[in-house]
Amino acid sequence: MPLPKMPTKPAALLSPKEYPKAEKAKPTKATKAVLPEKTKADNAVSASRKKPVSTETAQVAKTTRVTAEKSAPAVTAPIATAIVAAAKNKLVSNPNKSGTSRAADKSGITKLFVLDTNVLMHDPTSLFRFEEHDVYLPMITLEELDDHKKGMSEVARNARQVSRSLDALVGDISHQDIEKGIALSKLGNKDAGGHLYFQTKLQIGALPVGLPQGKADNQILGVVRALEQEFPGRPIVLVSKDINMRIKARAMGLPAEDYFNDHVLEDSDLLYSGIVQLPDDFWNKHGKGIETWQENKNGLSSTFYRITGPVIPSLLVNQFVYLEPKNGEASFYGQVRQINGKTAVLQTLRDYGHIKHSVWGITSRNREQNFALNLLMDPECDFVTLLGQAGTGKTLLALAAGLAQVLETKTYNEIIVTRVTVPVGEDIGFLPGTEEEKMSPWMGAFDDNLEVLNKSDNDAGDWGRAATQDLIRSKIKIKSLNFMRGRTFVNKFLIIDEAQNLTPKQVKTLVTRAGPGTKIICLGNIAQIDTPYLTEGSSGLTYVVDRFKGWAHSGHVTLARGERSRLADHASEIL
Repeated sequence: MPLPKMPTKPAALLSPKEYPKAEKAKPTKATKAVLPEKTKADNAVSASRKKPVSTETAQVAKTTRVTAEKSAPAVTAPIATAIVAAAKNKLVSNPNKSGTSRAADKSGITKLFVLDTNVLMHDPTSLFRFEEHDVYLPMITLEELDDHKKGMSEVARNARQVSRSLDALVGDISHQDIEKGIALSKLGNKDAGGHLYFQTKLQIGALPVGLPQGKADNQILGVVRALEQEFPGRPIVLVSKDINMRIKARAMGLPAEDYFNDHVLEDSDLLYSGIVQLPDDFWNKHGKGIETWQENKNGLSSTFYRITGPVIPSLLVNQFVYLEPKNGEASFYGQVRQINGKTAVLQTLRDYGHIKHSVWGITSRNREQNFALNLLMDPECDFVTLLGQAGTGKTLLALAAGLAQVLETKTYNEIIVTRVTVPVGEDIGFLPGTEEEKMSPWMGAFDDNLEVLNKSDNDAGDWGRAATQDLIRSKIKIKSLNFMRGRTFVNKFLIIDEAQNLTPKQVKTLVTRAGPGTKIICLGNIAQIDTPYLTEGSSGLTYVVDRFKGWAHSGHVTLARGERSRLADHASEIL
């Protein structure tokens, strides 16, 4: 079916109140989870959880509360049998979880998590991230926190924050109450329904002969082994960010797993791409009652379509949609502008692949680059994230759009460029000079792209190009991340390169620097993370892409095809 013809009368955008409401789905009867037989110790039932500890999609039904106080008896035989049987059946809810943890999720028993020091130093709020489950801190963990609290590094700041939280928890608690457990919700963290336990006596667990007894990791493993012997049948799980620590624990037969709460996604393939391909029969199913009109926005004429159909509820605001029929009909490229129930407004895109729409001499070479330029040149879009492999054009597109809007349209008054200074190999040591001179070795990618953008003007000659280069340099400022806190950028075009090496906390610090009229561009490739303890699921770039999706003033595009050179494209495929 071809695109609908333009009407003679223009239309206007409806207010959200005037949209037809989507029908509510009929409620279905939910089956109740079958729990093991209750005992006198199982006297408290936890409320339904919003999400499990390890951020998984499958949600567990109501869970039975089992305390780990000294006076509480061990878990009863039927429950222990259920745990063993579930572990044998290899219940797969999250493959990264230990078998004991998955079995406890299935049977609805609260777990006791023994925390390694690196978990607390990685996320200082991790104490309150385990929902209805209990947390146990060995004494050696507190010793290591004390060793790492000095300095101005991120790790030292996190260690001091954890120490302050622990001090607030135990400040007015007697020794007897500490042994019984401290409610983690005491400081106002309503999601933390468990208790905090400290190691208050010497616990010696049998470790393999030959393991150094004085090493901190081995002492923690000994505590886990002793807790298993003291509370037989209770799910006790070691949580550590140290891979070797987890391997040693599993080799000894102890349950161990990574800290999952900072993972935005368990699988990076599920990350929002910002683009969706419409089905071939889209216009047949959504063409009935369609409205079309034209509007002039920011000096550009755009066509709008108001459509209703079954595909609409799965779309998000500012998501790009495309339809490329194979029968020779015209292709359709659009952007979702409004959504209400099963009704949406789509806006056609400007074709930046045409030379007359070039941005600072640059034209888009593929579909995704055209989508990216539509976001970068949209003054209503304040926050843009671009993901892609090396050579997809992220930096070149962002820089070209910034120069066009700073020097031509005067939308912004300056380009600010920053990135994380994490070396790929060994560090080359301290760098001399000012802040800008120290950052210049890290900005080689921008120098290369500026050289490409400068050569696009063939009529200017050498003198003209040199003058243009000086003008461009005066409008681009290179800043270090270390001095960003407390600043406010007004009417700036801020480019954050290599954003995959940022933690969620660092990204929050940067994005909240934006003042009136500022546009922030985050560029990165989550397959190239150089920061220790960061993964594709816990990177700050993944975090902002997932949190900002669907906001009316932000957009995201995952660039798919490399455009650097045939050599680079072939190398990325075979190497």
